[in-house]
Amino acid sequence: MIAIPIHELSAEALQGVLEEFVNREGTDYGELELSLSQKTTLLKDQWQRGEVVLVFDPESETTTFIGRDDWRQLQTQAQ
Repeated sequence: MIAIPIHELSAEALQGVLEEFVNREGTDYGELELSLSQKTTLLKDQWQRGEVVLVFDPESETTTFIGRDDWRQLQTQAQ
C-alpha cells in the first residue's frame, strides 16, 4: 500500500475520495444524523490532523482511509 499525501490531490479529487469513502463505509455517528457534507468534513479534518491516512492499494487499484496506528503497523510488517 502507498500513502497518498493530502497536498497531492486536487480539491475535486479529494472531495470525490472523501465522498466515496463515506458512502461506501456507511459511517454511523450514533444518535446524530449527519449530512454527507458534515461527514466528509469530519473525515478531512481527521486526515489533516494525521489521525487517518489515505492509502492506495495497487493490487486492487482502490483507495481507503485507515487509522494512523494501523498504517504504522502495516509499514512495520512490510520491513
